[in-house]
Amino acid sequence: MTDEGNMAAEPEAEIAPEIVAQVQGLEREIQRAVIGQRVVIREVVIGLLAAGHVLVEGVPGLGKTLLVRALAAAVGGRFSRVQFTPDLMPSDISGHVMFDMKRDAFRVRKGPVFCNFLLADEINRAPAKTQSALLEVMQEQQVTIEGTSYALERPFLVLATQNPIEQEGTYPLPQAQLDRFLLKVFIDYPTQDDEQALVQHVTQGAVGDLLDISAVNQLLEPQQIVQLQQYAANLRVDDQIIAYAVRIVRTARDWSGVEVGPGPRGSIALLRAARANALLSGNHFVTPDDVKAVAPAVLRHRMKLTTDLEIEGYRADDVLADILVNVEAPRI
Repeated sequence: MTDEGNMAAEPEAEIAPEIVAQVQGLEREIQRAVIGQRVVIREVVIGLLAAGHVLVEGVPGLGKTLLVRALAAAVGGRFSRVQFTPDLMPSDISGHVMFDMKRDAFRVRKGPVFCNFLLADEINRAPAKTQSALLEVMQEQQVTIEGTSYALERPFLVLATQNPIEQEGTYPLPQAQLDRFLLKVFIDYPTQDDEQALVQHVTQGAVGDLLDISAVNQLLEPQQIVQLQQYAANLRVDDQIIAYAVRIVRTARDWSGVEVGPGPRGSIALLRAARANALLSGNHFVTPDDVKAVAPAVLRHRMKLTTDLEIEGYRADDVLADILVNVEAPRI
């Protein structure tokens, strides 16, 4: 495969080395700015390659903004950040029509959602109407302002964050809206070595609290990401792998202690993310290990445990770990 235009075609028996170099290089470029958090970086790149949006849960100050800015820098895309607050209106995100006194005419002022990478910071602090406006944009990939629809430029990735500790003054996302996110990622405190390296890197000659992404080189163009997304979508998936993904989701739905399980969108998301994981691993087909690798991030926000299980300290990840052990994987 010598030309970029062929990237969207049916994958060959083996993945072209330049494609593997691109997707793995993207991961490495982000790691130049974001020290540690390798699992989080990988899962965000999986979300990008699978053309899905990512919900990140973690306390403030762990590098979520830096992560999205580094990703945007690596692909030359436009970055926007919106701090969600209780008084944020849908038009503050999508845009609105305003009267231009100089031109003596109305014109459309496009909102921050018109970008490639949007950081929706603390999405659970905005009221339901504003949350719904963003989730509609995520699903439809377009914005309607005063009856006129405007398509968003692709790739379009929303990285929404929420703080798991502070619940006062928040509007938790309903289960139906959580289901719109391809992945839910947990970002935790770095290890001691990573934190020491982070502090040394950030404080070395730096003035103030600016986010340094100077080490990140632009590796790809936005259009190349769209082509890689198409390539990932065409990776070969055996019928046994599809059946395996469906069995995992159906088992999670009927598992003891699960009050509400994932719907069919969970099975679809599992295969989309598994394809992206296979591409990142340099495989030209999806394996059961690819499905297992992405299952926690894909399904944890699509499950609601019973109160009894939550009181005992169980989390969705604990239940998923048991499910993955008990659902037999195909031998391919």
